[in-house]
Amino acid sequence: MSRPDPAEQSRSRRERILDAAFSTFASRGYRETAVDDIAGAAETSKGGIYFHFPTKEAIFRELMSTTADKLVAKVERAVALETEPVARAEAAIHTVLAVFSGHRTMARLLFLDTVGAGRVFQTEANALHERFARLIQGYLDEAVAAGACPPMDTRITSIAWFGAINEVVAQWLLAEQPGRLEDAYPALRAALLRSAGVPVERIGEVPLPHEGWDFPEPMR
Repeated sequence: MSRPDPAEQSRSRRERILDAAFSTFASRGYRETAVDDIAGAAETSKGGIYFHFPTKEAIFRELMSTTADKLVAKVERAVALETEPVARAEAAIHTVLAVFSGHRTMARLLFLDTVGAGRVFQTEANALHERFARLIQGYLDEAVAAGACPPMDTRITSIAWFGAINEVVAQWLLAEQPGRLEDAYPALRAALLRSAGVPVERIGEVPLPHEGWDFPEPMR
């Protein structure tokens, strides 16, 4: 009988800790979560936590990073299904809303808990926002280069786009009786495309979501 692979066991334990931390942060909030709480949820010792992560902050940062990686990957897969520049931007907007709509705790982690975590996370949160703004800027650059949008400052426009998406998601998270986040897509899409100078007739053509735009599988 073969012996368990120590490296695989360590990787599995680390993933279990992250899963437990995600659930604990989601239910208690960052400030109210102690390392002991995470250890209990992960069914490991406090020393087992510290073997993989030196602090609670390190766990939270890792969760922010890996969650953002998964979201970016989903957006990029959806965008890759489209060839027309404006449609690629539309796919990005719809995918972000669809993913957050199905994963409210993930959205709370990225949009609200970073605020509650305090100033130590401000740089981390800013880097995360910058990453998404740069992603949007790339799609806008493609649209301008293809003549689908007039010349513009895509940097400023991408920041405005991210800010609008951020505010829509934040208001949904704070609502006592939230509706379906993806229901905000038509109005948000129209407002953002108008801000980028997309022709009115093109804005009026609301596309049906591509089958690959929605991602029901769990994201931690």
